Amino acid sequence: MLHIPVWKRVVIIGLCLAAIVVALPNLFYARVESHNDALRRIEQTGATTDADAAALALWPSWMPSRIVNLGLDLRGGAHLLAEVAVADVYKTRIEGLWPDARKALTAVRADVGGIRRVAAPDGELRIRIENPAGLPKAVEALRALARPVATLTGVGEDDLVVTGTGDTVSVTLSDAEKAATDARTMQQSVEIVRRRVDEVGTREPTIQRQGEDRILIEVPGIGSAAELKALIGTTAQLTFHPVIRITRNPDESPGPDGILVPSADEKDLYYVLERAPVVTGEDLVDARPDFDQNGRPAVAFRFNPSGGQKFGDYTAENIGNPFAIVLDNEVISAPTIQAHIAGGSGIITGNFTVEESTNLAVLLRAGALPAGMTFLEERTVGPELGADSIHAGKIAAVVGYAAVGLYMIASYGFFGVVATFALALNVVMIFAIFALIGSTLTLPGIAAIVLTMGMAVDANVLVYERIREELRRGSGPAKAIDVGYSRAMSAIWDSNLTTIIAAAIMFYLGSGPIKGFAVALTVGIVTSMFTALNVTRLIIVTWFGWRRPRTLVV
Repeated sequence: MLHIPVWKRVVIIGLCLAAIVVALPNLFYARVESHNDALRRIEQTGATTDADAAALALWPSWMPSRIVNLGLDLRGGAHLLAEVAVADVYKTRIEGLWPDARKALTAVRADVGGIRRVAAPDGELRIRIENPAGLPKAVEALRALARPVATLTGVGEDDLVVTGTGDTVSVTLSDAEKAATDARTMQQSVEIVRRRVDEVGTREPTIQRQGEDRILIEVPGIGSAAELKALIGTTAQLTFHPVIRITRNPDESPGPDGILVPSADEKDLYYVLERAPVVTGEDLVDARPDFDQNGRPAVAFRFNPSGGQKFGDYTAENIGNPFAIVLDNEVISAPTIQAHIAGGSGIITGNFTVEESTNLAVLLRAGALPAGMTFLEERTVGPELGADSIHAGKIAAVVGYAAVGLYMIASYGFFGVVATFALALNVVMIFAIFALIGSTLTLPGIAAIVLTMGMAVDANVLVYERIREELRRGSGPAKAIDVGYSRAMSAIWDSNLTTIIAAAIMFYLGSGPIKGFAVALTVGIVTSMFTALNVTRLIIVTWFGWRRPRTLVV
């Protein structure tokens, strides 16, 4: 009756040994972390420094080196809650529509006469025509610029709403297009923030959308919230504009077709630029730190074929004219076009340091945020606080393990010792799985592990009580053990399945710490089921086969 196939014994023992080996690096966390960081730097740079070589020697290369990622509350780092100005994208879309609208109305000039752009609220384009009788033709021409909304909810709707009153035509985005734009803006913002954070090699950041227009950003291991804001806070919107004129008057009117942009280098210098850019940062495919012909730090860039053609055509037609490079609403460079720039590549010069040119290249390479961000909440968690949390978590785990172990040994003797050993192996397996799947351990996760310790012995209690019941009925030791494990199985499955359902609900509906708790709880339930039903049974069956006791004390 107490027979476990050899293959099953091998699988159980193999999984236990594998878990111990995989979890072992976490006992030497600082050394393994330094080893992994050095390995990552070597892969990125292709060179090995003396410091990297010393760090590599801290841990054997043939040993597993995966460690549990620590969350913000355990490792320290920065927390930001950012609000994305999605309405800015409406304005940008409408601003970019003006050249096409002007071309469309020029084609029907015989009907509408002269055209002139007039002031309008943000997100709206207003054009006054000379001949009010041609208003229907103007509306028709502009409606031809509309395109179907590319979402399931916007099927059958156009992206533009064109209306006319008197001698003025108004163009705005439709509600369906605004909803689609909001979704794209948030998705793009989350992805670009993730790329910018990943560029600096931070470990396991949490970057996720919250609500309609907010992004939660948590980056363990970074120095401060200010440092994180410096990395992602700028929109890094790069545009290239024709220069109309240069002025020292900050109140000068640029006109409806122009914008007034300050110089990044001189505080009292302003540029009047054409509102519609020739090319934008969206056409960039690469940016890297470089040096100009005078050896000063600069940023080299390269456009995609479409952007390269527009850039090349403009430079060919405007040799001798200045050309402004605008970054985040500041002119960082305004060189004069000396020759046709073919190939879609160029260089951005300015008063950069090497660090500034490197950071600018990172931001441009990661892409431009489609809209500005307002930081509603920022918090820095120091490493000392994280160390205190880890220490408190260790104490809670040790106290919890000791209390449960003492209770089990006092209640069930040798069988309690087996359950206590399985409980320790359960914790090892939790850490091994966390290391393998790359999940982040947070303070609520530690709470879930401590909670799992109490829940893990529930299965053993059910089995042992069932064994006691069989012994009281007069069954022999072998039958009592066999029946105890087989007949307690359904109750064990039911109790753990309901907990897993609750954990799944917390994971899908919760966020941040709640998800961390749910993940740790689920992993703990799975490992506790394995150790309580397989490991303890293997140990007890092996012991029983070796000792062959005539009576059993449970």
